[in-house]
Amino acid sequence: MNIEAFHACATCIHFQADKTTKGMRYFCKRLGFETKPNYQFNCWTPKKHVQELINKRMEEK
Repeated sequence: MNIEAFHACATCIHFQADKTTKGMRYFCKRLGFETKPNYQFNCWTPKKHVQELINKRMEEK
């Protein structure tokens, strides 16, 4: 199982999505700037449910 399959901003604990009058705003609270859900940065920390899914898939091997 490749962890890269899960590695994206939308699965990170620092990712924040806000609905505004102009549309959706995606923001990284850690880096302090706008991002997109599919971007990848080296500071990625998976959300709890994503980490559990990664662990489950690793055990299945």
